[in-house]
Amino acid sequence: MLLKKLKLIAVLDKRTFLLFGESYLYLAWARLLMLRPFSKIAPLLGAKTEETTLHAGKEDLRELKRISQAVSIVSRYTFWDSKCLVKAIAGSKMLERRKLDSTLYLGTAKDEEGKLIAHAWLRSGPLFITGADVMEQFIIVQKFAKKAS
Repeated sequence: MLLKKLKLIAVLDKRTFLLFGESYLYLAWARLLMLRPFSKIAPLLGAKTEETTLHAGKEDLRELKRISQAVSIVSRYTFWDSKCLVKAIAGSKMLERRKLDSTLYLGTAKDEEGKLIAHAWLRSGPLFITGADVMEQFIIVQKFAKKAS
């Protein structure tokens, strides 16, 4: 199994390999953040209650898709839980590094048993980078805008 994974890594082009490595590091960093109280993490997420623009250039769209795919793929291979908030924070940092705007959303809903559940997702321009698969099941309770500067 490990040999199969190593073979897959070996065939990646340099740019993808580096993007996957970056994604892995930011996922690890974001997971470590989860050890802190949310009140300490929230200021790092961006401007509370604000949103960024829905527009992005053609080149930015390509980069957004690459980042989205990298976070999605790499998060499946971390030895820690890389759940929605971890993926959203990691994606946000990758976008910030490239000076691309993003909005991180936090939502809540009730599961089949009536228990409160939460979800986080990330958008940049018109694309959802993480968490889009189930976001429509949740009501937005907070959003954080991180503007490129």
